[in-house]
Amino acid sequence: MILAATLARYVARRFLGATFAMLAGLTLLVSLFDFIELLRRAATRPDAGFALVATIAGLRLPFVALQILPFAILLGGLLAFWRLTRSSELVVARAAGISAWGFLSGPVVVALLFGGLGTAAISPLSSAMLARAERLDYAYLRASAGLTALAGGRLWLRQADRGLEEQGVAILSGRPLSDRGEGRGPGFSMTDVTLWRLSEADRPLARIESPEARLLPGRWVLSEAVTFNADRSAGPKQTLTFPTELTPDRIENSFASPDTLSVWALPGFITVLEAAGFSAVRHRLHFQSLLSLPLLAAAMALLAAAFSMRSSRRGGVAQMIGAGVAAGFALFVLDKVANEFGEAGTLPVYLAAWAPTIAGLLLALALLLHLEDG
Repeated sequence: MILAATLARYVARRFLGATFAMLAGLTLLVSLFDFIELLRRAATRPDAGFALVATIAGLRLPFVALQILPFAILLGGLLAFWRLTRSSELVVARAAGISAWGFLSGPVVVALLFGGLGTAAISPLSSAMLARAERLDYAYLRASAGLTALAGGRLWLRQADRGLEEQGVAILSGRPLSDRGEGRGPGFSMTDVTLWRLSEADRPLARIESPEARLLPGRWVLSEAVTFNADRSAGPKQTLTFPTELTPDRIENSFASPDTLSVWALPGFITVLEAAGFSAVRHRLHFQSLLSLPLLAAAMALLAAAFSMRSSRRGGVAQMIGAGVAAGFALFVLDKVANEFGEAGTLPVYLAAWAPTIAGLLLALALLLHLEDG
């Protein structure tokens, strides 16, 4: 019993070192390609220098690490178990009567800790840094309008406004009607609306207050609107039209990306989003995916063991390791396909988020049972 526990700790240390090295290497490699892509996009932006691009790429590092974590565990596990098998350490241990289930407990615990840290700690850090990176990206590298936020039940929209200045900006705030689309036509409406018209330097030019604003193709229609000029003088109530490039679909699709919200903030945001009458399927799916990450990490560790503990003297080790890598990518493709079906409403959110993880875990257990007891 003491020998099995000692071996489990030893294997866990080897697994931890290989996984951490693989995670760091893959993260830096992917971030390098991301950095090169940002440099390409910044080449046409005179106000986006090298320091800005490096800042955006650095802020995206935790997000990249979180996305790569399951593959790092798989590849790190394949490397660690292959080295242990090549040196005959696992062969001697199994010949001494130690079951594979005994010494695999250490790597599984390490994988669960990796997944738990990813969900509970890396996710909040990643979401905060990614949100900052996306704000810089929108401000300096993208020309699209329509930054959107939803907080306290109020919707905040940002768009271009060339009516008073060529490079002006308009910010709208209001409460979206939860009965959107139910007998109100194809438009989109908000109540208790405030519209700020700002200069390029964010200097206030005018403010418009309206009890209701309706989004029609190419324009906002503000009923009983009162315009307050820069000198605070108020105009009469009237119906105003305000040009826009926004559409109801663009507003819904431009909400805060689920990746910019931590696992702790997602439940509250989902509640606010659904109370405003919008779909929260993407956010629910991301939340369940974060919850399933520890189990997915454990499945990857077991999958790595199942494909790399074949004795080198029996041959076919390279084919087995290649099959393990292929199985990991197949699981990745299955996860993406399930997510697409989940976002489309074809699959329930829980099934779309958990089915690939459970499938990978069952595959790993079946292979290990065949290897150990078959």
